[in-house]
Amino acid sequence: MSTKRHCIEVSGLQVEVVRKAIKNLHLGVYPPAGRVRVAVPMRVDDEAVRLAVISKLRWIRRQQARFAEQPRQSQREMVSGESHYFQGQRYRLRVIEDNAPPRVRRKGNATLELYVRSNSDAPRREVLLNEWYRRELKALSPNLIAKWEPVIGVQVAEWGIKRMKTRWGTCNADARRIWLNLELAKKPPQCLEYILVHEMVHLLERHHNDRFKTLMDRVMPQWRLYREELNRAPLAHEDWNY
Repeated sequence: MSTKRHCIEVSGLQVEVVRKAIKNLHLGVYPPAGRVRVAVPMRVDDEAVRLAVISKLRWIRRQQARFAEQPRQSQREMVSGESHYFQGQRYRLRVIEDNAPPRVRRKGNATLELYVRSNSDAPRREVLLNEWYRRELKALSPNLIAKWEPVIGVQVAEWGIKRMKTRWGTCNADARRIWLNLELAKKPPQCLEYILVHEMVHLLERHHNDRFKTLMDRVMPQWRLYREELNRAPLAHEDWNY
């Protein structure tokens, strides 16, 4: 499918315009910085996009103000006493220098123990913690996929986890392949499930159109609540959009 992208400025706003084979114009504002994106049919010109954005300026500003108030985590220094999240729950990091192989362990419901070599620096500690997040997310995902395949009526041929700065998840409908953002390991379990269902529904409908929303309403009626919860959850210092 052919897709064309470029940016225009409307009333001081940078607007991403995406032209593709769709029937209607779709305008969205995305966290954390309030990025404005308009998907339009190929035949729609920039002047029509400008008029659509101008007609929604007050709504766009409200959405951007709401995202600006969303809590954010500071840059991680990977030292004892720092707060980190797993499945939406806040943990205190405890860094333990040890000659044994590096590892991460949850201790109760309040502490993440990070065992490291004495000469490990902050980037290395962050790599170790992210490897642990990846293993945990890989352990959680197969049962969720198996749960939702018969409900949605699809089969996932392949799935994986990677760091993404512009999406919580992606889907290749032709290959039936789904990618999940590593950052989802930090979010509440229902947010992970929502993103997974979202991408699996894209195996039936590629676009965020009325059919897509109808399918989401059928299989997960509360999906909008989960989306809002995901957008309210504390953000990492990176910009994660969806």
